[in-house]
Amino acid sequence: MRTIAIKTVRLVIVMLLLTMASFGAQSLLPGDPAELIGFGADPGLIKEIRKDLELDQPVAVRYVKWLGDFVTGDLGSYYRSKGGSPADKVRTGLPTSLLLMLYTQVVALAIAIPLGVLTAYRAGSLFDKGANIGAFLALSVPAFVLAFLVKKYLALDNRWFPESGWVPIGENVGEHFKHAVLPVIALAIGQVAVYFRLLRSDMIATLQEDFITMAKSKGISPRRILFRHALRPSSLTLLTVAGLSVGTLISSAVLVEVIFSVPGMGYNIVEGIFSREYPATQSFIAIVGLLFVLINYLVDFLYTVIDPRIRNA
Repeated sequence: MRTIAIKTVRLVIVMLLLTMASFGAQSLLPGDPAELIGFGADPGLIKEIRKDLELDQPVAVRYVKWLGDFVTGDLGSYYRSKGGSPADKVRTGLPTSLLLMLYTQVVALAIAIPLGVLTAYRAGSLFDKGANIGAFLALSVPAFVLAFLVKKYLALDNRWFPESGWVPIGENVGEHFKHAVLPVIALAIGQVAVYFRLLRSDMIATLQEDFITMAKSKGISPRRILFRHALRPSSLTLLTVAGLSVGTLISSAVLVEVIFSVPGMGYNIVEGIFSREYPATQSFIAIVGLLFVLINYLVDFLYTVIDPRIRNA
């Protein structure tokens, strides 16, 4: 319980620092924030923005007020954009981004785990060498380039999948997954390469351990040894990177969501920046950052499920 309490306190401190950084970014903008947000607008709107943001107050006072509104779900309003509020964008964009990341992780792990186990078992074979070459190629291509490639060949040239857009799963399940295929492919290819390489390396080391030799001497089948005895102790690094890669996925998803017109949090951030809706954008960035911190906090606890020895470390 003491360990949980300490980690929870650390989590709260990190979350507070993250919101401070997100809020403080607006203060770093050159010039008057109200004039930047209302650039080209009539003086009345600029005056309204200045009053709404309380720019005459100290930064600390404005931060406390913003944080109070933020934790209660009040993300303010758009000053220039039409169609809904920032809170409405989060209600639709956050589930969309979470689903996209979930699909990407599931697909990446579903491919990388058996591939990593098999190549470790057949290390040095032609199949292993080919898989490693493919992984290096996948790692060398950014996600947004992959997005353009899969969009061109699978949507524009062959019309196998929709080229853009997003259908909520509650509206039409079939269309939902058809629209999800291309962005998931673009995001998952790089993750597969990372996960496969990590698991392969750890599995090769684990297969040299004495308890694996003992299992082989007992006549246990290779499949059971690989997936029952070797996979679990070899997956700690994989779990760590899978949790940390959420940050990579978020940054990659920003461009991928724009390329495929997926209305997620990344799309909302880019849209907010281009439309100069900086107050809404800082809330979007804070939400994405908090999501990253929370996921890594959960991953930290999952370590004890995979390796009980860490509980007493």
